[in-house]
Amino acid sequence: METTSSNVLILRNDVNELSRVQLFLESLEEAGNVPSSLLMPLNLVLEEALTNIIFYAYEPGTVNEIRLDFVTYADRLEITLTDSGKPFDPTVSPDPDISLSAEDRPIGGLGIFLIRKLMDTVDYQRKNEQNILTLSKQLTS
Repeated sequence: METTSSNVLILRNDVNELSRVQLFLESLEEAGNVPSSLLMPLNLVLEEALTNIIFYAYEPGTVNEIRLDFVTYADRLEITLTDSGKPFDPTVSPDPDISLSAEDRPIGGLGIFLIRKLMDTVDYQRKNEQNILTLSKQLTS
């Protein structure tokens, strides 16, 4: 399938970097590479995925890079997050029991659940000491 655009964003493992993601998504939308209807869901998905990487993949106080590759095809958007943190495969995490009230549910687990619900595909690989999380979303005309 032919690529219509390809963009890269490099972040530090710092929560203050999350605001850059929103600005980057907005610039992709302005360039016509991402439909405006996907801005909010993509921002939520990336915030959840990046927060997990920032807080759990690295030792506190270390500075590391997280690479985001955004590739737009005619029919879909593909986002690949690459980091060299501790291995973690979100595709094997069990779904939370959302039938329970918020008070009865254990803390955590909703972010990964949201990512899987909002994206069409979520794939994970561990390759060359790196976590590679690939998310894709169909683009509607």
